[in-house]
Amino acid sequence: MRKFKLQVQTTVDGYMAGENGEMDWMSFPWSDDLNAYIGALTETVDCIVLGRKLAEGFIPAWAAGPEGEDQDSIDFMNNTPKVVISDSLAESPWDNTVVAGDLVATINELKAQPGNDIITYGGATLAANLIAAGLLDEINLFVNPTAIGAGKPVFGKDAYAQLSLVSATPFECGITAFRYMPKSA
Repeated sequence: MRKFKLQVQTTVDGYMAGENGEMDWMSFPWSDDLNAYIGALTETVDCIVLGRKLAEGFIPAWAAGPEGEDQDSIDFMNNTPKVVISDSLAESPWDNTVVAGDLVATINELKAQPGNDIITYGGATLAANLIAAGLLDEINLFVNPTAIGAGKPVFGKDAYAQLSLVSATPFECGITAFRYMPKSA
């Protein structure tokens, strides 16, 4: 069965965005050691799952070839098939992307298919719903050295999860990656 990973930037106090979606708290530029770590994390990925709200900005931004990103990263983001979880979209307006409505059925179907790992970058609603439904095999929190006090949490009110720390890796730019796996029942 394929492994399903969450990769998300977060503040030290557990928010992945400000109350209005602000992300100005993120640490940039990333250091070479962090870029290499992310490269290794995505090396085995052949499918990206996104929530609709994130997809609306994420997919067009990568299609435009964002400044400061290397061509390998741009190619990976554009060429990797994507699944957008949405109750409001009937079909995908983006290349190389399909839309699905039922979160649990879609993820279970994807995990049962042959292939490599699957990754999601959230948004807040999708990440919290995936955690609450117990659908993730690995949670990768990239903790930025900033606290914002309020916002959109990685772990929503129903996102109860018992986790085992696999690794904690600090990077030169100040971000620390925490890799967790759900505790076995």
